[in-house]
Amino acid sequence: MDILHIAGFVGALLIGIILGLIGGGGSILTVPVLVYLMGVSPATATGYSLFVVGVSSLIGAFINMRKKLVQVRTAFVFAFPAFVVVYVMRRFVMPAIPHYLFTVGGTEVTKDHVIMVFFAVIMLITSISMLRNKKKNIITNVSDYHYHILFLEGILVGVVAGFVGAGGGFLIIPALVLFAKLPMKKAVATSLLIISINSIIGFAGDVGVMEIDWNLLLIFTGIAIAGIFAGSYLSGKADGKKLKRGFGWFVLVMAIYILIEEFTHL
Repeated sequence: MDILHIAGFVGALLIGIILGLIGGGGSILTVPVLVYLMGVSPATATGYSLFVVGVSSLIGAFINMRKKLVQVRTAFVFAFPAFVVVYVMRRFVMPAIPHYLFTVGGTEVTKDHVIMVFFAVIMLITSISMLRNKKKNIITNVSDYHYHILFLEGILVGVVAGFVGAGGGFLIIPALVLFAKLPMKKAVATSLLIISINSIIGFAGDVGVMEIDWNLLLIFTGIAIAGIFAGSYLSGKADGKKLKRGFGWFVLVMAIYILIEEFTHL
């Protein structure tokens, strides 16, 4: 095992600790850790990420269900279109995309490049959502549940999750607050159930289509889960808002690094 693989497993532990500390966001680092430290190809890393995110989110969802914070009915209204789309994306769309896409100025642009650039954009959006002060953005004049809008946003989340292997919490939580009228705490808890369903079903679409290194994947996931419990233990001793903001800056820096890395290697 070389130094990069050791750093990758440390990264898995940090991903779990971040998830345990602030309740989300840590999984956005899964793909970069797998690609740049573990040497996994971007297309495969997005599939592995779905498994890691799915299992991690499921643990968080069970914890919150015991606290009666999860709105199961709302979760399934959102999750149904999302998991159908994410399964189709992973099973049929992603394998059908050719490795070499087009040429720019004599340089060939590959599927891996596009995945990582799009993923960096998702990281930028996530970091901005973490850094923004949302206290002034409370909306009270929303009518009863807008299930049709939740359904449409579920489709969008399925596309994003299917393409880059991210949970899509930055899209799910605002939708649950605005259109399902859930308090922020319940929206975060409910989003974990949605993310776990989408991610696990999305990964199921990869099974049989993508070659999977189960040894690497299970060890990586196990370390991340250990980190979740460590982070949950530490969460009562840390300022969640400061942690979230600090992590938001870290994600922003990582997104810029990925963009520089991908464009310099075109």
